[in-house]
Amino acid sequence: MKKLMIDVDTGVDDAMAVMMALAAPDVEILGITCTHGNTSLENVQKNTLRVLQKCNKLDIPVYRGLAKPLLAKKREASDFHGKDGLGDSPDPDAPGLELIQKRKAPQAIIKTVKANPGEVTIVCTGPLTNLAVAVLLEDTLPKKVKALYIMGGNTESRGNTTTCGEFNFVADPEAAHIVLERFCHCPIVIATWEFSCRASLPWSFCDEWLAQDTDKARFMEKIYRHTRKMVQTERYEKELVGGSAFNGCDCYAMAAAIDDTVMTKNEEVAVTVELKGEHTRGMMVVDHMELLKKKHKATIMRTVDLEKFKQMLMNALK
Repeated sequence: MKKLMIDVDTGVDDAMAVMMALAAPDVEILGITCTHGNTSLENVQKNTLRVLQKCNKLDIPVYRGLAKPLLAKKREASDFHGKDGLGDSPDPDAPGLELIQKRKAPQAIIKTVKANPGEVTIVCTGPLTNLAVAVLLEDTLPKKVKALYIMGGNTESRGNTTTCGEFNFVADPEAAHIVLERFCHCPIVIATWEFSCRASLPWSFCDEWLAQDTDKARFMEKIYRHTRKMVQTERYEKELVGGSAFNGCDCYAMAAAIDDTVMTKNEEVAVTVELKGEHTRGMMVVDHMELLKKKHKATIMRTVDLEKFKQMLMNALK
């Protein structure tokens, strides 16, 4: 069994990614940690529990993480995900926050990894605040992690939040910088913003995906309605690399963590995060010229097996 620790800011695409992991037969989710990001931390916790409830997996522990970035101004993405993070689709039967574990997220990450040295893969689909705090508290953490998969950053300075910055990194640039600098003893795989856009799927597949006759599919159709409407506006069509399409951003990093054969082309390169630029703060810097003199390289996802990826998405809602 592959052991995963998942760190989320549960909006719609995080929900997709978590459901993908829950449906994978050879994956054990040791815990889910919540962070600020797409919506408030309270909403992130509620949304995570809602997803687990829909998948009959409320036995998986959920931990409260950081409610704001280390130094940056707090951001949310309510215009894209809805004010509640799940398309403003309330559920009167949603689980209560009393199910959240008492242990805080950074400590939970440390404890879980130490209990399973060399076995835990961490998947981060939101701002990297929890993981940054964890490595600051326990500097040996990266040596005990099997691998780290991140949805975030960009390779061509095409932003979706600022001129040159992707949301997860811009939401906490210092945290992203710390993680990319400190996690130099384990493989790092990054699914960037531009990559996810280019690997997007036709809306016809999205229709087929959501048309499955299951409670999970009906749940996903409901929470995705708001975001889909936003994406199909002229504004977002201009912002997306390659135009409007079905882009489950966080799912690419999760799919690779579950089955790395889904990745068909990668690039090994040193990366860091810009912290000072007026227009580039939060942008991921890709060191093609090797001027940073960093021995540790990250794996940047370039292409994926779309048929295998689509099947993983379909299985998530069965």
